[in-house]
Amino acid sequence: MWRDSFRLQIFCLLMAVLAIVVLVHNFFQLEHLDDDTISGSNWITENNVQRSLSQTTKTTRKPYCGYKQQTLSKKEQVEQDSLLAAIQWPKPPSGKLAFLQSTDPAHSDFVIVKPSTVFKVGDQLEVLVRMKDFQGKPKQYGGDYLQARIHSPLLKAGATGRIVDCHNGFYKVFFTLLWPGEVKVSVSLVHPSEAIQVLLRLREERPDRVYFKSSFKSGRYSETTECNVCLPGDLPVCNFTDLYTGEPWFCYKPRKLSCASRISHAKGGYQKGLLTQEESLFFQSDVNIKRPILSSGPNSVIVKPKAFTDSSSMDRAEDHTVFPSGYYYEDEWQSRTHWIHHFNKSDDITKCLQGKVIHLFGDSTIRQWFEYLTAFVPDLVEFNLGSPKNVGPFMSVDLKHNILLKFRCHGPPIRFSTVFSSELRYIANELNGIVGGRNTVVAITIWSHFSTFPVEVYIRRLRNIRRSIIQLLDRSPKTLIVIRTANVQELGPEVSLFNSDWYSFQLDSVMRKMFSGIAVHFVDAWEMSLAHYLPHNLHPEKVIVRNQIDVFLSYVCPLQN
Repeated sequence: MWRDSFRLQIFCLLMAVLAIVVLVHNFFQLEHLDDDTISGSNWITENNVQRSLSQTTKTTRKPYCGYKQQTLSKKEQVEQDSLLAAIQWPKPPSGKLAFLQSTDPAHSDFVIVKPSTVFKVGDQLEVLVRMKDFQGKPKQYGGDYLQARIHSPLLKAGATGRIVDCHNGFYKVFFTLLWPGEVKVSVSLVHPSEAIQVLLRLREERPDRVYFKSSFKSGRYSETTECNVCLPGDLPVCNFTDLYTGEPWFCYKPRKLSCASRISHAKGGYQKGLLTQEESLFFQSDVNIKRPILSSGPNSVIVKPKAFTDSSSMDRAEDHTVFPSGYYYEDEWQSRTHWIHHFNKSDDITKCLQGKVIHLFGDSTIRQWFEYLTAFVPDLVEFNLGSPKNVGPFMSVDLKHNILLKFRCHGPPIRFSTVFSSELRYIANELNGIVGGRNTVVAITIWSHFSTFPVEVYIRRLRNIRRSIIQLLDRSPKTLIVIRTANVQELGPEVSLFNSDWYSFQLDSVMRKMFSGIAVHFVDAWEMSLAHYLPHNLHPEKVIVRNQIDVFLSYVCPLQN
């Protein structure tokens, strides 16, 4: 009897020891799931329900890409599929093509269809572009990326054209003639179709071609590791996925420090050797990157004024489908979708913004708005927050007129110099913290820093921002929301691989579709940079920024017709 009792005590003791061992092991596992691995990450779904990804990510320790692990609702999946289908690009015939068979802008030309027509303001002008290769042979397929505009240099007037790919080496370009006088046509090849296929490959296969880094510090000891949406290899990682939006971000774990010791984020650099020798031939500055295509006949038409129309009776209802959305005349942007007030005096801007809080979220192209307004309006004085130069956050205040102007960069990926970890904020989360109201203005731009990633990464970010915008407008319908679009920029062989206008054009197309149908307004920076006579620049010149500000403020303080 006593032996049975003794055996039972021994058995209970062993079970207790085993339970303690298992408990300690579980605590050890939990600690390392939080700090060292990606398998314990939580995802926020559309209904704000946290879902563990441990079942789907625990075995994916090879290149881990957060955008591949997202859980989409049926509605979100349908929208994403539709967006990706809308930006599908024509492909050349299968098989590798020799450089001499690729598109040569010097051999290509364009003609104005029916150039002897008597044109009047408001008429359509059609241009036919014929593409040829370096041997002078006509191209038999499409997929080239072109840009086109009409302009009158003496009038400082310009507008963009709508390009239609006929998929047989021919392209049609349609322009709306919007001012009288001599109007010239300009067409450029940005990238040949063969180069576009290389850009597609890089976007899908090399999302790490721009890499980032974070510094970790404890006392006097510090370490720096690489960070990205995707991290290849089997090394342990720190999971910095945002708990509220589910936006993925990872850094390799420091050897000695914990993930919680991260103090900053920064751009690491650009990968080299991305192209084969043959592929590099498709990216030559003076050969096939943003090169003009010349006319084989007249390159201009004479446009006559149409019968007088009282401009005050014109109906300018905002319509995002209107193309072009506007045009330059005497260096001032004339919108075709809403009335523009040109704020040439600082007092006019002060009067417009009096009593308002203006939030600017995004990248350096909307930081230009902050810089312009702060420099142009005397009473708007920047308050020194001690932020790193060109990074922010920044704030300017006009105490006399009760104006508060703020800028904050969007969350990673962001190719800025050092950003403090505490200042890495996602736009969606910032919007959730805004009360809103008739004196609250929000302007957003987000595009350039997403050009190296598969489009799904960008769609996710816009989906989160859109959800927060809808919630903000639901609780404060009089809040004004303005979206600044992407813009064109100067391109060379290297820049094309990371920030090509083609990448920007694709993202901009997605953004316009995702924000259509909700109460936001657009500043069409794309057309405003493409239609202008100044050279393309990632950060447009002051005259273009001034016109962007005019459009923006015309939403804030609309003209009374």
